Amino acid sequence: MRPMRLDLAGFTVFRAATTIDFTDADFFALVGPTGSGKSTVLDAICFALYGTVPRWGGTRGLANALAPSATEARVRLVFESAGDRYVATRVVRRDSRGNVKTSGAGLQLMPPGFDPAKLDTGLSPEDLGEVLAGTVAEMEDAVLAAVGLPYEQFTSCVLLPQGQFADFLHARPATRQQILVNLLGLGIYERVREKAGTRASQAEAKFEVVDQALAGLTGIDDAALEEVSARVDQMRELATAVTAAVPEREAARTAAREAGGALTALDADLAVLDAVRAPTGVAEVARAVATAQTDADEAATVVALAEEREEKLRGELAAAGDESALRLLLRAYEDRAGLAGEAETVRAAVAAAQAEHTAATAELTEAQAAAERAEANLAAAFQAHEQAKATDQAVALRAPLQDGATCPVCEQTVARVPAVPATSAVPAAVAAGKAARAASDAAKAAVDERDGALRERERKLVAARVRQEQLDARLAALHTQLADAPEPAALNRALAEHGRLRQELEESAAAVRAGRDGSRRARAAVDTAQERLRTAWRAFDGTRDGLARFGPPVTDREDVAAAWATLTDWAAAEVARRRSERADRVAAVSAAEAQVAAVEARVGGLLEEAGVPATDDPGRDAAVALERVEAQLRELNRRREQAGELREQRATYERDAQVARALAGHLRANNFERWLLTEALDLLVDGASTILRELSGDQYDLVHDKGEFFVVDHHDAGLRRGVRTLSGGETFQASLALALALAEQLAGMSTTAASLESIVLDEGFGTLDAATLDTVAATLENLAARGDRMVGVVTHVPALAERIPVRFEVRKDARSARIERTGR
Repeated sequence: MRPMRLDLAGFTVFRAATTIDFTDADFFALVGPTGSGKSTVLDAICFALYGTVPRWGGTRGLANALAPSATEARVRLVFESAGDRYVATRVVRRDSRGNVKTSGAGLQLMPPGFDPAKLDTGLSPEDLGEVLAGTVAEMEDAVLAAVGLPYEQFTSCVLLPQGQFADFLHARPATRQQILVNLLGLGIYERVREKAGTRASQAEAKFEVVDQALAGLTGIDDAALEEVSARVDQMRELATAVTAAVPEREAARTAAREAGGALTALDADLAVLDAVRAPTGVAEVARAVATAQTDADEAATVVALAEEREEKLRGELAAAGDESALRLLLRAYEDRAGLAGEAETVRAAVAAAQAEHTAATAELTEAQAAAERAEANLAAAFQAHEQAKATDQAVALRAPLQDGATCPVCEQTVARVPAVPATSAVPAAVAAGKAARAASDAAKAAVDERDGALRERERKLVAARVRQEQLDARLAALHTQLADAPEPAALNRALAEHGRLRQELEESAAAVRAGRDGSRRARAAVDTAQERLRTAWRAFDGTRDGLARFGPPVTDREDVAAAWATLTDWAAAEVARRRSERADRVAAVSAAEAQVAAVEARVGGLLEEAGVPATDDPGRDAAVALERVEAQLRELNRRREQAGELREQRATYERDAQVARALAGHLRANNFERWLLTEALDLLVDGASTILRELSGDQYDLVHDKGEFFVVDHHDAGLRRGVRTLSGGETFQASLALALALAEQLAGMSTTAASLESIVLDEGFGTLDAATLDTVAATLENLAARGDRMVGVVTHVPALAERIPVRFEVRKDARSARIERTGR
């Protein structure tokens, strides 16, 4: 697995969206102050793939993924594995109750040559890639198939957590052995032992079940088989004999049925022929048709005469003129006489209205003149009052005052208003003004009253004139209408003639209706008689058709009574002839029934001798009996075969139980696991020694003795030294060699195609001296120069970081951590 791009948002210290591009970083360092978030980058890679981080202690630490006060964290990793490119995504959210859960997870296989820079354009991986996993549950298998390493091996081979780098080198033999058991999956043999024990118990339980089934299979010995086989042979002989007798019985039954059918058919023919009878009254049907037709013809003649009389009266009435026009002229004479009197009354009303209008006009003129005089008197009184006020101001001011009011001049309260002097002209002027005002108001009221009266007289005059004009116009129209009209007496005579003709026409129409009703009844009587005749012929035809198979004679279609007589005579002759044949057919039926009884008795004896209950179908009885004994034979053979299979199963289960118990017993000892661990440790040390020699410039080899690790120093005459005596740089080289060898060995033992294309060391180098640090740097450079994998280092030591070509500087402020790439 080789990381290519990492996108973070809301993940631990990386609150703000952050992107790290590893595309061409074959040898890089994550640098920055302690606590800035360097290790968090590795945590994000591990979390995107496996959903957990070593520092969290398992999936229970999922809440650590969220930045403080953040509600969502997103991690997206673009990586390459075995030549394919993938995108892994995980989303963590905090709900309203504070619970933190993974709300989304997915893994997509991207098209060949996918450029991670496309993600900067807003393109989603789902738009391009094939979805390999879309839920958290699907991620584990999909990531294992893509990376080739489970979580424990990934954190031991690819991402090496801080503080655990040299643990395997310095561990005690027992501890190292347990680590190898966990890493190499040797615990599987304990699970195999448990599975073997379980299979042994299951096989023993099945063995007991088979034993019980065998105990229940009784009555299947050779004697029982011989008895049932003999019974089958007996039933087969019975079936053969009955099968041979059944056609004879069926032939006898067929003959009996045919004889009985012939007798029944003869009786049925006799019943049909003997039932031929002519309907009652068939002779009167034809006569009724002729009588009804005569009545119908006479009714048609009456109708024709009545209709001719009606048509003649209609012509005379049309020649007498329009009756409505005559009535209109009489009405015009009456209207003219009435309107003439009304016109004289209206003219008198117009003259009276004109006189009243003239009088009202004069009264209005007089009232207007009086109003003008009253207005002049009011003006004079007002002028006199003003003059009096100017002469005696004190009296004028005193007039509106009352006892206890405030004086408008001195603003003092007036306890009692002084009396007006007798010599003052103001009171008289005030009285004269009031009188003039009252007279002016009365004159104006009189003018309004006279004006209203004049308007009323004018309305009446206009209405009377309009009515007079309407009457004059109506009378002129009537004079014009009656100018050439006959006199009223002549008009009345013409109307009387019209009445006479109309009366005769109504009587003639009633006669026509009565004649037509009679004609309809006569035609209905004809239809009824004809329908009776047709019914008689239908009855005859129905009876004759029912006798068609007997060959009835041809009849005359003109006389239904004669046709019936011919048919009934022929039917009586046929009845007499067929009754003479009945005795022979009765004898044939008795002989056939006797033959049937003889055959059935013989078949019943065969069934009784074989012990088979007899029914009406002996062939079926024999077949059922044969089928039953054959079924018994098949069941017996099946049970015998089942017993054989159960015996084979019993032997198989017994053998399986013995093998499983033996395997469980062998795996219960520790020798097998100890041998495997020894072999694994030998392979591990051989591989690590080869890598260590390369990293140390052929100075050191790594060996082990009784679980302890040693290095052989070829620069010191092959001195063998314990690993705890190594310096910091030497320890780093030995630990790195073990880590690389362990990674390659784990990949070789993986069930999938593990991809070891990168290794990232999260190890503190701050305590190393300059010489050791130089050794560590040289070792990392040699490792990167091998070119078989990406090499990454997490460090805050500048001297080490400066020797690494690509650096990702991690800085943290109060809000979020940020990453900036430097170097080549």
